[in-house]
Amino acid sequence: MTHVPVLLSEVLELLGPRPGEVVVDCTAGRGGHAAELGSRLGAAGTVVLFDLDAGNLAAATARVRALDGGPRVVGVHASFGEFGSRTREALGERGADVVLADLGFSSTQVDDAERGFSFMRDGPLDMRLDPRGAITAAELVQTMPERELMELIRDVGEEPPEVARRIASKVVQERRNGPIDRTVQLAEIVRAAVPAARAHQSGLHPATKTFQALRICVNDELGSLERLLETLARSAAHARDGRASVLNPGARIGIISFHSLEDRPVKRVFAGMVESGTAEHVTRKPVTASEQEIRVNPRSRSAKLRVVRVVRG
Repeated sequence: MTHVPVLLSEVLELLGPRPGEVVVDCTAGRGGHAAELGSRLGAAGTVVLFDLDAGNLAAATARVRALDGGPRVVGVHASFGEFGSRTREALGERGADVVLADLGFSSTQVDDAERGFSFMRDGPLDMRLDPRGAITAAELVQTMPERELMELIRDVGEEPPEVARRIASKVVQERRNGPIDRTVQLAEIVRAAVPAARAHQSGLHPATKTFQALRICVNDELGSLERLLETLARSAAHARDGRASVLNPGARIGIISFHSLEDRPVKRVFAGMVESGTAEHVTRKPVTASEQEIRVNPRSRSAKLRVVRVVRG
């Protein structure tokens, strides 16, 4: 399956890349957004690509470098939580004019059973975006105390407390019989714990939210997002005040989120930047996909794009 970048026309319009500018794509994926943004920069521009997945980073870097008369490209194999220090290493004294973070994960990762992201394909229960990561989903499932597992499924998977409790209890019961280290194995355990009536009512596979919780925990996705947002807010203040910053005055920052755990901190930090006078809203409400895009790319249904612009001092 080809990964389709979500809200592409909206990203291009609202972030408005111009010839000679610097674009930082914090989540390069397969390079769909980056290639389109980069095509508007010309040879004088620069694209910095971040990704924890080395395969995706290589593919995205090659895709942008293949642009005819395209920009300089710098690949950074790191989490966007390291945005500040690693962008400074990549750019030196230059600042970014456009920053984009698409917080969804690549369909190529879901489609590869060996990565362990999907409960629809049997594979090792891994879920690491970067194989260098310290812990796998299987290790979490095998070692996390029942209460912590329940809280993870409740708070990060956004399951109702009673459902989260039933799932955690079932997992702990089953792991006494042997390791839970396969995706389909865990999916069936969760299915057995979730009341059939509720699973039917939600329209989701019963394991959807448990897998979401484990993936987010394994890759520290919310912690990385908080670090990115803190750096963006601080850098915007520096840019407005004329201090050294990884953001240029007038820089446009866009973040695409896919669930409330991501969107809430983005909304909060962007609102704080506007209130403090370091940024202005480009979008006052989140931009969502059109019905036409949703028909072509169903994963875009839950996407929300928020954009701010760094104020010029």
